[in-house]
Amino acid sequence: MEKIKLVLLRHGQSQWNLENRFTGWKDVDLSEKGIQECINSGKILKEKGYSFDLVYTSYLKRGIRTTELCLKEMGLDVLVKKSWRLNERHYGALTGLNKDEMKKKHGEEQVHVWRRSFDVRPPLFEKDDKSNPSYDEIYSELREDQKPMGESLKDTIERVLPYWESEIVPQLKQKKKILISAHGNSLRALVKHLDNISNEEIPSLEIPTGKPLVYELDENLNAINHYYLE
Repeated sequence: MEKIKLVLLRHGQSQWNLENRFTGWKDVDLSEKGIQECINSGKILKEKGYSFDLVYTSYLKRGIRTTELCLKEMGLDVLVKKSWRLNERHYGALTGLNKDEMKKKHGEEQVHVWRRSFDVRPPLFEKDDKSNPSYDEIYSELREDQKPMGESLKDTIERVLPYWESEIVPQLKQKKKILISAHGNSLRALVKHLDNISNEEIPSLEIPTGKPLVYELDENLNAINHYYLE
């Protein structure tokens, strides 16, 4: 039986990753280290003989630039499909705030719950707060009820999985070689689904930046194995 391989790649370190700030839907670019991580990812994928027919990424520049840098290093020119459904989890009113400062203010446990829990939302933006990145022009096509004021991982899963089922699954079933270049929590949503990870276990899952994660799937797209490329 021929295995189907799917590659997941969390974007390279962003400027706000470096500054330890909640980023979410804020459109922050890669740091110098992040750029190098993306180039290294492309090198590793090329060295290991990977190629892609199709790439999926988010509307956020750190995802898009990761995709571009990685594909350039691989010497590939393939179709890249962008969807807001692959965006990072929306961190609500925590957006832009320093994580360590929030730990001092609210306690380490509370910040861990906001960052890693399954169904607890962060403090939300007020509906009329136009500093909410959901109101950026790039989301003008979204209905008002699709523009988050803040999201839990559960909320993130509820927007990621329909896109997975409707757009990505049919391509995988056609044996297309696919890279999903996205974010820590949109990828956690997919990994939770692929590995059937429980709501209680998911808080401990961390996906590193700029490190290709390969899933080997059977013909029904059940996960057989997964590993990072180094």
